[in-house]
Amino acid sequence: MNIKEFDNEYIASTYSRFPICLVSGKGSLVYDDEGKEYIDLGTGIAVNSFGISDDEWVSAVTDQLTKLQHTSNLYYSEPCALLAKVLCERTGLKKVFFSNSGAEANECAIKVARKYGEITKGEGYTTIITLKDSFHGRTLTTLAATGQDVFHKDFLPLTDGFVYAQANSIDDVKKLAGENKCCAVMFEVVQGEGGVLPLKKEFLKELEAFTKENDLLMIADEVQTGNGRTGELYGYMNFGITPDIVSTAKGLGGGLPIGATMMGEKVRDILKPSMHGSTFGGNPVCCAGALNIIERIDGKLLADVKKKSELIFSELEGAKGIKSVSGLGLMIGIECERPADEIVKECREKGVLVIKAKQKVRLLPALNIEIELLKKAINVLKEICAK
Repeated sequence: MNIKEFDNEYIASTYSRFPICLVSGKGSLVYDDEGKEYIDLGTGIAVNSFGISDDEWVSAVTDQLTKLQHTSNLYYSEPCALLAKVLCERTGLKKVFFSNSGAEANECAIKVARKYGEITKGEGYTTIITLKDSFHGRTLTTLAATGQDVFHKDFLPLTDGFVYAQANSIDDVKKLAGENKCCAVMFEVVQGEGGVLPLKKEFLKELEAFTKENDLLMIADEVQTGNGRTGELYGYMNFGITPDIVSTAKGLGGGLPIGATMMGEKVRDILKPSMHGSTFGGNPVCCAGALNIIERIDGKLLADVKKKSELIFSELEGAKGIKSVSGLGLMIGIECERPADEIVKECREKGVLVIKAKQKVRLLPALNIEIELLKKAINVLKEICAK
């Protein structure tokens, strides 16, 4: 049996895998078990921020591996504390809880919001407004928070306490807030799994004003939009708003599993000893990798992300076979005249790895992808879309 056969025999059938087995890579180039080269525009779904086997990141991770690969949260550890310090300094938020994934980061955000509602408003003020077409994770509670019925149907009953507003409708938010005992509004500034759809700045500014007036928390889910992906350190920074809670994961670790829930002034001290926890949260190796990533996301890199984004939009908007292009930074969705599955398949055959978001082709290249590789990949995509 080969690797694909082992996988099919022994791994739970939760993934419709593409028919290639990736074995190695460097930067934005990856190779399969037959030696074929691909330009990677998916980065493990926005995880490999600096591509594959980035030298600086590898050095930071392996250096920590030789010191201490894990310690429980009964003890202090340097990488964990330093990463929290940098995140707070870069965002203005006050405290961080580390976990292992975006879903866990969102679970923590939900816990904090519910406890805040109970403390400040009274018993029962635990409902959170999320947006239709949102995606917040695959645990029972974060599935419930997700505003898409397709993700709900297989695992009923889900956790209670979520209602769904139409994206970009402040009137819908106000209506739901009036009908329910709410503690927070949770949103992604770009709805990734919902079709790579940015929210409108006007809506987000109105939402900020409304939540402040009514003492509701603003929770920004930055699992996919965070860590430089949108051209700012965190996506909300593009819109001039200040959330009370920010969750993130994916690109933070650069390829290692880590989630972070960052809490602002209102909720900095909500979590008390034994109220929440994680065995692997704040793992020294993951934090060392994340610290290397976050410290390298500087003004120069973010300007480069915006420049590459402009290049992609200018090349694809109005191109033959392409109906529309949406997104922000290097988080881009492409509506094609042909089915997205066909485009993804033909790109793969031509040595370019892209993925999907609903019926759109989705691009999530490394933040530091070489411009010539990016141009080459975009030309392949345009050629295939034009067929």
